[in-house]
Amino acid sequence: MKRIMMIIAGVLLAIVLLLWALSQRTFPVTYGISFSKEYAEALELNWQEVYTAMLTDLQPTKVRIAATWKEVEATQGTYDFGDIDWQMDQAEEHGAKVLLVVGQKAPRWPECHIPSWVEDTAEEKDQLLGYVRAVVERYKDHPALELWQVENEPFIQFTFGECENYHKEYIHEEIDLVRSLDPDKKIVVTDSGELGLWYKAANTGDIFGTTLYRIVRTPKNHIWTYDWLPPAFYYLRAHMFGVDLDNFFVAELQAEPWFGEGNPHDSSIEEQEETMNPKRLEKHIEYVTHMGVSRTYLWGAEWWYFMKNTHNDARYWDIVKETLKK
Repeated sequence: MKRIMMIIAGVLLAIVLLLWALSQRTFPVTYGISFSKEYAEALELNWQEVYTAMLTDLQPTKVRIAATWKEVEATQGTYDFGDIDWQMDQAEEHGAKVLLVVGQKAPRWPECHIPSWVEDTAEEKDQLLGYVRAVVERYKDHPALELWQVENEPFIQFTFGECENYHKEYIHEEIDLVRSLDPDKKIVVTDSGELGLWYKAANTGDIFGTTLYRIVRTPKNHIWTYDWLPPAFYYLRAHMFGVDLDNFFVAELQAEPWFGEGNPHDSSIEEQEETMNPKRLEKHIEYVTHMGVSRTYLWGAEWWYFMKNTHNDARYWDIVKETLKK
């Protein structure tokens, strides 16, 4: 028994040393920024002002935005592309390439962005595909468009957000439709970095994108960190599922506090800094350089602007600005 325990301990030590050694390597990373019009509005900001400041001052070369179903087709059969057109045109004007998200799920709460008129009936799939077709046909030839993302964390194993009528089984038909309409663009499929299984997402699209949250609040308001997970954990998972590092992204790198369903208006600055502060932001940015990802989209532009303009705290904005200069 003692010999078996020694063998197990030796194997565990070897694994730890391997993870440590792999985590010391650095990889070149291109940084971009995710942006949400709806979240900027939730922070009582002028969303166009935030987006313009992001493009002109931070100067990202990569931007991730969403053409949410409930925004594009708030009324059945009537498509409104005004706000998406403006974001796409501004990105082109400032030399940024866009990763455009379509589908039932999109970044930011409530996760599922399905119009209120949609009912859970046999017609829902055709309605969804009609919206996807309209978005792809609208933007497939736009000079700023670089990549599509179909759904957001479509294979997640637990219920998160307001997603009562979400149908993950539609994703394959959505992807087939996007490919048929725009065969030259690659498609990103994402999964949770800590809670997702990765296998389906990594084998569904052309590019696999993981989310990366290093510190969160539980439903009971306890703080939980993933700091114990070394960067090589993600590198080895990607390798295990055959993901080429050129097609391995961080789709959302946590660069803001963990609010759950709330927002900065509901918590003090001290409480926010428990899950995001300048040192932690720099730590997160450094972390991804050891993961093997080729691109990372930072998550929190609306909050950086909120802190800078509402609370006269430009530290986060400035850290990102320096990061994007590298």
